[in-house]
Amino acid sequence: MSTTAPHGFRAAGVAAGLKSTGALDVAVVVNDGPRFDSASVFTANRCKANPVLWSQEVVKDGTVRAVFLNSGGANCYTGPEGFQTTHAVAEAVAGHVGCGAVDVVVCSTGLIGLTNPRDQVLAGATAACEALATDGGQQAAEAIMTTDSLSKTVVVEGAGWSIGGMAKGAGMLAPQLATMLVVLTTDAVVPAADLDAALRAATRVSFDRLDSDGCMSTNDTVTVLASGASGITPSLDDFTAALTQACTDLAMQLLRDAEGAEHDIAVTVLGAASEDDAVEVGRSIARSNLFKAAVFGRDPNWGRVLASVGTTAAAFDPADLDVAMNGVWVCRGSAPSADPAGVDLTGREVTVTVDLKSGAERATVWTNDLTHAYVHENSAYSS
Repeated sequence: MSTTAPHGFRAAGVAAGLKSTGALDVAVVVNDGPRFDSASVFTANRCKANPVLWSQEVVKDGTVRAVFLNSGGANCYTGPEGFQTTHAVAEAVAGHVGCGAVDVVVCSTGLIGLTNPRDQVLAGATAACEALATDGGQQAAEAIMTTDSLSKTVVVEGAGWSIGGMAKGAGMLAPQLATMLVVLTTDAVVPAADLDAALRAATRVSFDRLDSDGCMSTNDTVTVLASGASGITPSLDDFTAALTQACTDLAMQLLRDAEGAEHDIAVTVLGAASEDDAVEVGRSIARSNLFKAAVFGRDPNWGRVLASVGTTAAAFDPADLDVAMNGVWVCRGSAPSADPAGVDLTGREVTVTVDLKSGAERATVWTNDLTHAYVHENSAYSS
C-alpha cells in the first residue's frame, strides 16, 4: 500500500490530462495526524524548479500536512506564472485538507520549460483530494511515473510502527539526490528534528550513492511525514535504520529501472583513507562512460577503472592498486593478475571492487551500463 501502509495517511492518484496518454498524473498524500512532523531534502542543483523553491520554505517549521505531486511537466523555468501555479495548487490542496498553504509540499516532474496548465492541475488537485483513501497509496505511486516502467513502493515494519514510501525515477539519476521524487510516511512518533537527522543519515548512504548517468535534476525532493498514529516512539537509532532500509530499497528499485540499462553495477571502494575518498573514487568510476560502455559490451576492462581512480584527489599509491570484477581479482599491485576471461558479465548484477590500500574506510556507489537504448530514449524524450 506504499505511503498508506502506516496508520494516519490517505492518498490518491488521478488523471488530470497532463500526460498525453491519459495515464494517472496527479497524486496527493495527506497526513491525518495526530502529529504532523516532517523533514525534507532537496536537489543540490542551483537551478531549482518552482515547486522546490516553494517547498523549501514550507518545510522550515517541520510541519507538513500534505504533499501534492504531478508528472507530465517539471514546472521549472516557466517564469512567474509557473511559481504562481505552484502556490495556487498548494492553496487548493490546503482548502480540502483544512490547513494553510504553507503546510503543503508541492512536487513536479517531467520536461523542463513545460508550463503546466493551471486549470488542469487545479482540477487534478481537487479530484485527488476528493478521492483520498487509506488504500490509495498504489494509485499515487503510479501517478508520479514519467519514463518509469513500473511504480516503486516500499514498506518496512517496525515494532508496532511502520514506514511506507513511494518513488519515481528512471533517468537523470545522479547524487544530491538522484533524480527522483520520494514521499515516505511513518506512524511512529518522531519529532521533526529527529526526522531530519534520520532522513539525512538515510539519504547519505542510499539516494546520494546512486549515480546512474551523472546528470542532476532540478526537481529532486524527498519528504518524510510522521503521523504518530501508532503512539510508539522508537529509538532514533532504530528509526534511522528502518528509514535507511526503506530508502535503500527504493534506490535499488530506481537503479533497476534506469533507462535502457542492461547491467546494475555496484562499485565498492575499500582501503580508503576517508569515506569521502571512497565515495569520490566510486563516483569517478560510476561516471566513466568508457567503463560503462565496456560493461555493456561485457568487456572486463579494468584499465578503465584505474584510469578513473587516477582522476581523483583521493589518497592512494598509483603503483599499488587492486581491482576485482565479479569477484575475480583481475589487477593486483596495479598489474595484470587473474585472466579477465574468467569474469562473467552476462548476468544483470555486476560488482567492481577497488582496494586503495590507504586506510580502513569504504563506500559503495551504484550505477548502470551505458546502452544504445539509453541514448535512444533520451533522444526521443523531448519537447
